[in-house]
This record gives sequence, structure tokens and C-alpha cells, in this order.
Amino acid sequence: MTNIIAVTMGDPAGIGPEIIIKSLVEGELSGAPVVVVGCAQTLQRILALNITPHAELKVVEQVADARFAPGIINVIDEPLTDPAGLQPGVVQAQAGDLAYRCVKRATELAMKGEVKAIATAPLNKEALHLAGHHYPGHTELLAHLTDSKDYAMVLYTDKLKVIHITTHIALRKFLDTLNQDRVKTVIRVADTFLRRVGYDNPRIAVAGVNPHAGENGLFGDEEIKIVGPAVQAMKAEGLNVSGPCPPDTVFMQCHEGMYDIVVAMYHDQGHIPLKLLGFYDGVNITAGLPFIRTSADHGTAFDIAWRGKAKAESMAVSIQLAMQITRE
Repeated sequence: MTNIIAVTMGDPAGIGPEIIIKSLVEGELSGAPVVVVGCAQTLQRILALNITPHAELKVVEQVADARFAPGIINVIDEPLTDPAGLQPGVVQAQAGDLAYRCVKRATELAMKGEVKAIATAPLNKEALHLAGHHYPGHTELLAHLTDSKDYAMVLYTDKLKVIHITTHIALRKFLDTLNQDRVKTVIRVADTFLRRVGYDNPRIAVAGVNPHAGENGLFGDEEIKIVGPAVQAMKAEGLNVSGPCPPDTVFMQCHEGMYDIVVAMYHDQGHIPLKLLGFYDGVNITAGLPFIRTSADHGTAFDIAWRGKAKAESMAVSIQLAMQITRE
């Protein structure tokens, strides 16, 4: 049986529709077993602008009706409430609601086994909240929809992989939420995830919180009280984990092959090095869900929406990675 991937449109006012079309018509993904969950009329509007390669849209009621061939994009239609009123590059409640509904529908398909993985185009968090869906992002939304408790955001490239203790939280609040249980959970999630994608004995590095990982308490004691004990507990369980490691060097060490993944303490600690080293081919993965979820590792780019300027590499790689993982 073919492993079918569901691709969600994301915010239709952003670059999501454009990069989805480009990904599925150009290169290796042409004719791939992919079903788009999104607004068919919006995709048709993008095609009419002639900013993407030509494609034929095939609207299907269910996954089983899809037919995969080069130049054809299968769409499970989730219509906007006012398709003609959608404005490119503008935060709108109807766009945020559509992004939510697409993820919800795709999750239902994955939980029923009709698709094997989900690849998501970017949503706009402000639009999502404006529509009444108060989630910090895809990761938390998917965790809620699947009732998942132990999960984490992974940023994934060939040479650098990063998993996060916290993500969308104010830095000022981060230290108040940091605790040993969460650090241990994310280390376990990292180990399970890497084994799932083919690593036999994952080498996990845990970054420190403070400069130089605290310098034995000189620059902060979180490494002594929280991170270090969590690492030791995971070592006692048999995991191949090191740390706390100085944050200013551990990401390059992973990139050069010393480790397989880095546990980052907070959003920018992990995002900055990965986007510096893999901006165009980075993939966002939610580890710890009942199914594989990948995503383009960038935002909605409202400033270039519907103008033909969006690069589709990250979206394409996210779909390819979802297909690769579900084959293994």
C-alpha cells in the first residue's frame, strides 16, 4: 500500500499555497502520493497568477479517490468562508480559521490511518488567535488534537538536528518553567525519535542554559540544579547522552558529527544556529505524536505572498522527509 502524505495549506494569505504548488509540480515530488488539505479556490487563484508551474487541480472527497500523476494536485477542499475576500499578505481571521481546520482535518486522516504523515505549510499565529484558536503554533495544536503529552519540536537538517525544551514562551518566563522532568522527557523523546528515523544508538548532547554552561555555578546554577541531574538520570537509564554542554560550541560540534542531536533549552538557542547553517533545507518536525509531522522551517512571509518570490526548498524537503521516514 502506498504511504500517502497529507499536506496542509497553512495560512492561505501567506506563501503556503505557492510553495505547495511549486513543491508538488517541480522535481522529485511530481506525481508523488500527496493529498493537499486546503482551499481549492485559493490554489486556483495562485495558478491563475502564473507565478508557479502549471498544474491541474483534482478535488477529491476522500483520500481513496486521489489519483497520483505528474502535473496533478489532489485536493481535499476546505473552503474559506469568503474566498474572494482573501487578501494576500494580510492577517485575517478567516485565514487563521482555515489553517486550523486544515490541520484538524489532516490530523483526523492520520489518526484513521488514511495518510501516514502530515507536512504542514506555515500558519500565522496572529491570524490563528484572531480566529479564536489560542495555540502558540502547530506543535501545541497537534499535541492537543492528538492528546499527546510527551512531545517536542525538532529542527532537522542532514548535519544538524535540534530538539527544544521550550519553544513559544517569553524568555523571561523560561527559567521559571525549566525543570528536571521536562529535560528528562525531551531527552527521551529525542532518543525515541532518532531511533524511529534509523539511528541505532543516538548520541544526544544537552546544551546548558547559561554562558559556558554556567562555569560550575559562576554564571548561574541551572546546570547544577536542573540540567545536570536530568542528564545523569538519563545516563542511568542507558541513554547515550552528554551535558550540560556550553551552548556556544555544542551546535557546531553536532554539525561536525560529534553528536546526532542537540537538546536546546529555549527557542532562539536552537533556532539561530540551525537557521544559520540550514535555512533553506531545514525541516520542522513534531516528535512524540502518534504519526510523523513535518513542516517547512519558516513563516508565512506575508511580505512576498502571492508574488512568485517564495522559495519552496524547505517545503519540498519536509514532504520528502515525511515520505522517507514512513517508508523506513
